[in-house]
Amino acid sequence: MTRTIALLTDFGLRDTYVGVMKAVMRRICPTVDFIDISHTVQPQNVREAALALMTAYAYFPPGTVFLVVVDPGVGTERRLIAAAAGDYCFVAPDNGVLTYVLASEPGYKAVELAHPDYRLQPVSQTFHGRDILAPAAAHLAAGVPPEEFGPAVDALQMLSLPQLSIDDDLICGEVIHIDHFGNIVTSIGEMSWLDETHLRLTPRFHRAATSIHFTASLAVVTIGSERITGIARTYGEVGQGDRLALIGSSGFLELAVNQGNCAAQLNAAVGDRVELRIT
Repeated sequence: MTRTIALLTDFGLRDTYVGVMKAVMRRICPTVDFIDISHTVQPQNVREAALALMTAYAYFPPGTVFLVVVDPGVGTERRLIAAAAGDYCFVAPDNGVLTYVLASEPGYKAVELAHPDYRLQPVSQTFHGRDILAPAAAHLAAGVPPEEFGPAVDALQMLSLPQLSIDDDLICGEVIHIDHFGNIVTSIGEMSWLDETHLRLTPRFHRAATSIHFTASLAVVTIGSERITGIARTYGEVGQGDRLALIGSSGFLELAVNQGNCAAQLNAAVGDRVELRIT
């Protein structure tokens, strides 16, 4: 059976790093297929990578091995791990980059990548992606069981959850991502349409057990001094150049400009406070 390895890194597209890792993996597992999630994560931004992985992984075929190399601690004593969760395996540094995926996949099992037989030799102190992580991903894709790589890891490093608080009719979140188009993605989600006029919010980053239902047209979204009334279904519900709030493809509340750059217009940045007032 052909297996897929999905890659997520901060290596960019200019240098040879991604190509070399793929070459290493193809030598170990000649039949493997590769899918590039992204190689343009902001350098060393573990949280950005964790959020990107969270929104992408569930669309991949069962059995996919995810190779995540965003590793500001390369060469230090931090662990490198493989984690089996749900239908997938994840290979990454133990620096919190798997936080949001593993929160959605209870019952995961993780091991440390300690066995020298599954590494390239000698091991570079600056390119563990090539010498340790990529070989591990390829051996997993070739059918080696995770427990062969090293001892079990009981507790992994975890990131804090993005800001999300709920107080009666006021929901407070933060900007968690600004995409290539300048759309502002917030931590307020997951949201879905119940019908033509009503929305359901099932808080992803909050312990609230119950969903919240509200009327889309009456909602008010605030970021800085900007207030947007109503949540739209599509960009085309407003005129070209106008701002709007809508539900993005991953189910989170977004702020956008129809055929424009909302983040640039509002001078928004990751971490900015966003409020949603509902009735």
